[in-house]
Amino acid sequence: FVLFAFAAGNLPAGLYYVLIYGLMAAASFAVIILLNHAGHEAEQIGDLKGLNKSHPWFAFLILLLMFSLAGVPPLVGFYAKFVVFSALVDAGLALFAVVGVVISVVGAFYYLRIIKIMYFDEPHDTSLTIAASIPMRIAFSVNSLACLLLGIFPGFLLAFCYQVL
Repeated sequence: FVLFAFAAGNLPAGLYYVLIYGLMAAASFAVIILLNHAGHEAEQIGDLKGLNKSHPWFAFLILLLMFSLAGVPPLVGFYAKFVVFSALVDAGLALFAVVGVVISVVGAFYYLRIIKIMYFDEPHDTSLTIAASIPMRIAFSVNSLACLLLGIFPGFLLAFCYQVL
């Protein structure tokens, strides 16, 4: 998507996407750090089975992240993709925008699969624990909720990207 923004000649849209993707990626990797299964980090998607039953708040935060990565409104991932697609269309590269939408739909399958596993699959082991300090839990919560807030109020960060570049 960053390359799409560059192809459209819109560097601020590329910077915006990089900042948003960095936020979402940092929060997604924090999930791996937070989940502790029998003293080990979560290593497979199956380790998230039934997370909603044991830790509903963290399952909700991961749901926000996965929906944002998939580009579901009103989350910031949707707006980041929208900015890039708009730049492509404005530059006369509508075919690239269509390709980007197709790529987004394919990627959404993988993100939605994680949500399905967390909410609808039965856990193999009910001893899944969140082994993290209170500050780490707060940081993860703030980072995940930022995906929602920046999706509802994207203007100031986007304006910053246009001002910088």
